[in-house]
Amino acid sequence: MYGNLFSRDLRAELDRLQRDMQQRYELSPGIRGLGRGGFPTINVGSTLQAVELYAFAPGVDPASFDVQVEKGVLTIAGERKPAALGTEEKTMLHIDERFAGRFRRVVNLPDDIDAAAIEASYRDGVLHLHIPRLQAVQPRRIEIQ
Repeated sequence: MYGNLFSRDLRAELDRLQRDMQQRYELSPGIRGLGRGGFPTINVGSTLQAVELYAFAPGVDPASFDVQVEKGVLTIAGERKPAALGTEEKTMLHIDERFAGRFRRVVNLPDDIDAAAIEASYRDGVLHLHIPRLQAVQPRRIEIQ
């Protein structure tokens, strides 16, 4: 019935806008993961000893990262500068798929992490956070005498 009222491109654009709005209002991911489509993209895994987080952020100056942990919530924020297109003033941009601008990712961490012992490194566009678990909660074998 309404198929001829809107062009195909307008419907596709409205669908894209709706998906973008839904992603912006989703809950922040925990270590089990709920998020999609954010920058930087992240991988989170865990062992009995630590939680390992990898944030893939090529082209970001390591000094622009702001990583904080408060009450079990890890926040990664920063800014990626736009890429230079060329030296000529008349350079026209036809496709722009690279994200530039301020970003912020929030991840809920488990209760048994040691926030004071977190280690961070940045290499080849990947921010790696090693988040150790508290020693008191790690399983251990008890010898019987």
